[in-house]
Amino acid sequence: MTGAQAKTTHYRDLYIDGQWLPQSGSGAIDVLSASTEQVIGSIPEGTPADVDRAAVAARAAFDNVWSRTTVAERADWLRKLSGALKDRSEQIANIIAQEVGSPLSMATSIQAGLPVMVTNSYAQLITELKLEQEIGNSLVVREPYGVVGAITPWNYPLHQIMAKVAPALAAGCTVVLKPSEVAPLNAFLLADACQSIGLPAGVLNIVTGYGPVVGEAIASHPMVDMVSFTGSVRAGKRVGALAGEGIRKVTLELGGKSAFVVLDDAPFDKAIPAGARNAMLNSGQTCSAWTRMVVPRSRYQEALDLAAQAIGSLKLGDPLDPATRLGPLISDTQRKRVEGYIAKGKQEGARVVLGGGRPAAFSKGYYVEPTIFADVQSQMTIAQEEIFGPVLSVLPYDTEEEAIRIANDTIYGLAGGVWSGDPERAMRVARRMRTGQVDVNGGRYNPLAPFGGYKQSGIGRELGMFGLEEYFQIKSIAR
Repeated sequence: MTGAQAKTTHYRDLYIDGQWLPQSGSGAIDVLSASTEQVIGSIPEGTPADVDRAAVAARAAFDNVWSRTTVAERADWLRKLSGALKDRSEQIANIIAQEVGSPLSMATSIQAGLPVMVTNSYAQLITELKLEQEIGNSLVVREPYGVVGAITPWNYPLHQIMAKVAPALAAGCTVVLKPSEVAPLNAFLLADACQSIGLPAGVLNIVTGYGPVVGEAIASHPMVDMVSFTGSVRAGKRVGALAGEGIRKVTLELGGKSAFVVLDDAPFDKAIPAGARNAMLNSGQTCSAWTRMVVPRSRYQEALDLAAQAIGSLKLGDPLDPATRLGPLISDTQRKRVEGYIAKGKQEGARVVLGGGRPAAFSKGYYVEPTIFADVQSQMTIAQEEIFGPVLSVLPYDTEEEAIRIANDTIYGLAGGVWSGDPERAMRVARRMRTGQVDVNGGRYNPLAPFGGYKQSGIGRELGMFGLEEYFQIKSIAR
């Protein structure tokens, strides 16, 4: 295997109350390399009893320690944690490249880089937020929500963890975290970072295990005040229902089927390759990826040719090879899911113009060829459901109104893009897209901007000041 491979690591203990404690059960979950299918580690299979221990520790830490710290103290802790994560960046990138299959270049800049940036951003943002204000004869104060249950996905594992943990800690909340059991090893590096800086006991607790057991125990635990979940719509509905039984606040970041609208006056030589590469980010395992490219019918073939050229130039290979730009999918289950959607697309009349199968060059690893579908209609399954793989659907339109209708024609509303030679026209279209974020003419990703969706893409926002606001209760004191 190319690159520096992490040694096999088997964890037997859980990180609870600032220490490594034996799990209450005896089960273990193997973690597989996405590219070799070999076991690269194992983690404890947590139980509701483990969740209970973590929740008790988080409640005690909230009541007696963390909620009483000053803003300056919490900001200092976050800066220390950001630094500790940065010190472990190479190790984090390497392990996520193996767990998820993210190419090492991307794992370094995004999978390891963003958590450092996000954690550090909240050290600054908490000092800028006005926690008290006078409204008439009332003092209105923001107070930390309490114990937060955080349930996170596998595609950007540590980034999604820190997008919840960092603002929660900044606000004065404590956390019980369940990372994805498919890509959990990076969370143990986070625990090590917390322990290395001496983060007070119980502020962050990590219980690994399966969603229907550990995740549901967190969502329904009486000591948990708020649940923040990222994952599928199906699982989000379940988490929301469980939390709702206890009248707990819930934030949900769910699926997406984002559209990239290319207007007829756009510079196709720039727009089409940019949109095609966006759809392939992390081998398409990105909830906000532009997996539907909506292009003028009059320039349809040109768009297909440019997209095929852009995607075809991406090197598919070993994620630990620095030259690789597309890695495998995370698991055999995910590959079979993606292959099922490719078969469904063919069955419903869409035409494969690139890929569509397994690459012959790899005997191991969960690889799928980057795939482009043409002749896609908006009602087709591949244009409606989230595939979560390297599959791009290209849909034609005749008028701008039709393009906007197609863009809005799903149950999702997470992200999107629009490109036009006229920036004002692009902005007008962007405003009409029912989605949480839109990139205009290749706008750069902004980790300080709010991230979240409309419709069944979720409830609430993460990142930046809007993400921080989610972790506060509002109290008014009349006098």
